[in-house]
Amino acid sequence: MTIAARMAWINARTQPLERFAPLLALVTRLYVSWVFLKSGWLKLSDWDSTQFLFREEYRVPLLPPDLAAVVGTAGELLFPLLLIFGICGRLSALGLQAVNVLAVVSYSHVLLQEGFEAAIAQHYLWGFMLLVLMVYGPGRWSMDGVVSDHRFATVARE
Repeated sequence: MTIAARMAWINARTQPLERFAPLLALVTRLYVSWVFLKSGWLKLSDWDSTQFLFREEYRVPLLPPDLAAVVGTAGELLFPLLLIFGICGRLSALGLQAVNVLAVVSYSHVLLQEGFEAAIAQHYLWGFMLLVLMVYGPGRWSMDGVVSDHRFATVARE
């Protein structure tokens, strides 16, 4: 049996795993959204502490601390909600990616120190998950997927 034939045999037997793609996209959307929603809710629930952190601890470039607190918290609350439902999924993932990158940049003086490898690794993981959603989309089990399937079905009927 040639290498090509063996690869075809293996691919034919593993191809059914594609059935799990919508579930994987959903779980990815829910997990990464949950992480950012928790962070946003924590900021919103203790606004005085949030403002203090943005003024004294975080080093957000280009934005004044009070505006950065509002924009960051809004991003952590809005984009995850859109992503959970898969509404403008790629754009929502891009927005959360921006929040994630800004968090790392703003807190890099701590996150990039020795002893914080696990903390920065989480940001890398979330960034990777968001990158996958940006490239592949939110999946069939999303509002984007429903609209796309409906549009395809409408075009197919015409």
